[in-house]
Amino acid sequence: MALHLNLLHEEIAEQRQRQRDPLKLGMMALGAIAALLILFYMWKGYQTLGVKSQLAAVEADWSRVEPKVTAAQKRSKELNGIIETTTVLDTMIEGRFFWAPFLQKLSLCVAPNAQLTTIDANVSEDAKLVTVSIEGIAAGREPRAAAEELRQLLLEQLGRSYSEVKVEFRTLEDLDTIVNVAGANMAMARFVLSVNFNPLTAEEGKASTATPRAPKS
Repeated sequence: MALHLNLLHEEIAEQRQRQRDPLKLGMMALGAIAALLILFYMWKGYQTLGVKSQLAAVEADWSRVEPKVTAAQKRSKELNGIIETTTVLDTMIEGRFFWAPFLQKLSLCVAPNAQLTTIDANVSEDAKLVTVSIEGIAAGREPRAAAEELRQLLLEQLGRSYSEVKVEFRTLEDLDTIVNVAGANMAMARFVLSVNFNPLTAEEGKASTATPRAPKS
């Protein structure tokens, strides 16, 4: 059997010992970790630069769009104000009372032997009460009966279109004056009628009480 002598045994053992030195291995591990951290932070820095670039682009776009947005918001407020004003006006128009139909009905009730001298009328703010004061004179063999006939006709005519109608005499007095009507001498009476009514019909009044009237679009 051949015999081999290793004269470098001690040096090789020392070299292997140095390679296995824990401190050196730790330093190598720390170096590797540091390299990884550097790469990680570089990557994050690159991403941050990208985000900043996107932010700058968005800010640039916003600086161009902002005046238009501000103008649009201002215009929106103006339009909202116009819409609100229009809604109020529309509500006022829808809720107003038309005098022409009332005067037409009143004219149908006035007989040739009656004459109206004064009409004073008023509508409440909520347009739910119309108050009318009618002053006039009536002639006939029974002038009071002629005035009463006018009152009854007016009550009937207004009751067909309005609700809560009241027609009452505030004043009814005979006059000493004699007037000639169709060739006949007739006595005269002076009257003042107090007329109150709701311009809504009975059905509209119930609907208005249940729900507020909505303006037409």
